[in-house]
Amino acid sequence: MPGPKIKLTEVVKAFGTNRVLDGVNLSVEPGESVVIIGGSGTGKSVMLKCILGLVQPDSGSIQIDGQEIVGARAKDMAAARAKFGMLFQSGALFDSMPIWRNVTFGITQGRNTHPAQMRKIAEENLERVGLDGKILNLRPNELSGGMQKRVALARAIAPRPEIIFFDEPTTGLDPIRADVINALIIDLVEDLGVTALTITHDMASARKIAHRVAMLYQGRIIWHGPRDRLYDSGNPYVDQFVQGRAEGPIQ
Repeated sequence: MPGPKIKLTEVVKAFGTNRVLDGVNLSVEPGESVVIIGGSGTGKSVMLKCILGLVQPDSGSIQIDGQEIVGARAKDMAAARAKFGMLFQSGALFDSMPIWRNVTFGITQGRNTHPAQMRKIAEENLERVGLDGKILNLRPNELSGGMQKRVALARAIAPRPEIIFFDEPTTGLDPIRADVINALIIDLVEDLGVTALTITHDMASARKIAHRVAMLYQGRIIWHGPRDRLYDSGNPYVDQFVQGRAEGPIQ
């Protein structure tokens, strides 16, 4: 049996006296979609940055396919990052580039190489997220917010990563467009076999895309379980959060 795709063990990160991560333990299996929920300022984004190698934890272990990345050499970190795709909350498309160059940016690193081949790759990946080749030469600002999000998703999957990180993938979208993104994430996990780790406030999204949900509170994972237990967790913190109640243990 292969081990976890991602494994965090007692990960701690503080900024000054603010202990943002206080011993995070999390395991994500190959081909699994795990969603992290929690309020603003609970450390979700910091945890993601630690996994991506953008922030160095103060202590603890983070392993990708069994390889330790905390304190890893640049070469080993680059090898781990080559397995990653990322959908940023804002989409983070390059306004100065046409759509086809945005989609293939992870492959070309921005160099204008093999344009005909890259346009073909861009078109194939746009089709996978429900867009057609008519937009290849447009700029991001000529697209709606929902279409920009889909272009960003096409960019995330173009290099065929093994792991995709989704940072609030439905933020700023109306419920119908949000559901389109949710359905695309499910298709990617099932069709491409990718491992997905998502952070979100959107409970409808969490219920739809997750195999398993974990809640981060005060720097620790306080509950995790299958998505169908999200509204039946037996945990008062989770219950208050998912129901959006003002009264409860979370102040």
